[in-house]
Amino acid sequence: MARWKIKNVGMKGVAMAVPKNVVKTSDFDFFSQEEAEVFDNAVGIKSRHIAPDSMCASDMCQAAAEKLIEELGWERDSIDVLLFESVTGDYRTPPTSCILQDRLALSENCFCMDIPMGCCGCMYAITVAGNLLTTGNVRRALLLIGDTALRMGSMKDKSRVPLFGDCGTAVALEYDETANDIVVDFHTYGKGYEALMTPHGGFRHPANPTSFEYEDFGNGIVRAPIHTLINGMNVFSFAISRPPKSIESFLADYNLDRNVDIDYFLIHQANKMIVDRIVKKLKFPQEKVPYNLEEFGNLGGASIPSLMVSRIREQLMTKEVTLLMSSFGLGLSWGTMWVKTRLMVIPEVILM
Repeated sequence: MARWKIKNVGMKGVAMAVPKNVVKTSDFDFFSQEEAEVFDNAVGIKSRHIAPDSMCASDMCQAAAEKLIEELGWERDSIDVLLFESVTGDYRTPPTSCILQDRLALSENCFCMDIPMGCCGCMYAITVAGNLLTTGNVRRALLLIGDTALRMGSMKDKSRVPLFGDCGTAVALEYDETANDIVVDFHTYGKGYEALMTPHGGFRHPANPTSFEYEDFGNGIVRAPIHTLINGMNVFSFAISRPPKSIESFLADYNLDRNVDIDYFLIHQANKMIVDRIVKKLKFPQEKVPYNLEEFGNLGGASIPSLMVSRIREQLMTKEVTLLMSSFGLGLSWGTMWVKTRLMVIPEVILM
């Protein structure tokens, strides 16, 4: 079973950076005003921050990291681990984490690693870094999580374009013998990988002239094989079935009362229909489930850290908070994580 109890690791801070450019649903030329209103109400995503072509996920993550390091008062030489979680790295090679080690002026002794796990990325990064830190051999880790997901798809694909926003986040972990355990549970359904994928551009199907030829699939879906696709019905069915079952098992296995033992349920902000269905299925108290998709859209792996910064910042900065996190996406993969935080350092949202 892919389940860990990570000891001696505390979450010390979170930061978030987004582009200044905001695009409302009604701004997309493939929507009429009426269609935009229907989308806003049903999907729940009313605006999203979109990066210019000159801005990469690494740029936003770097801005978040710089601010977080400053407010934590960490010496840069004290950061032993740097993870970059993204599906939109600067290059195919080298790893973007290595580039960020230099840009952040971290020690040459820093362990660097890229993790391209999409919507579950934050929890994967915490799990990898947490297991590196738990023995005390290394003591501080910086997790940079973000994407410029919009440009991965076709701007003519009505089924995908309005769902995503761009964002970069930074999460600071530290070896701390007094910290509460972090408990994480992961699952993978590789048979469903085609529901979320980019068909061409890898080594299975290298990019060639046909990779850029657009095809009209009807219903406003026009894309080429080089673009990322979403099989909406398959993803919806997966998201409202497998993750809730895992959360129920997790709660039962650790004897957690959803009404008493958890302050907030942080659910990956895929879209309102999915989150609402999960909340209803699991009977979560609505007041304990923050949403930010109406303002930022689906931020992929940055979704959960963005909730921490944009919706429960004051609570996390001033008291102990118990969180249950749920993410699901590429792979298909999904996971549940339980964290009890101490007072955290959380700068306000950074606009770039």
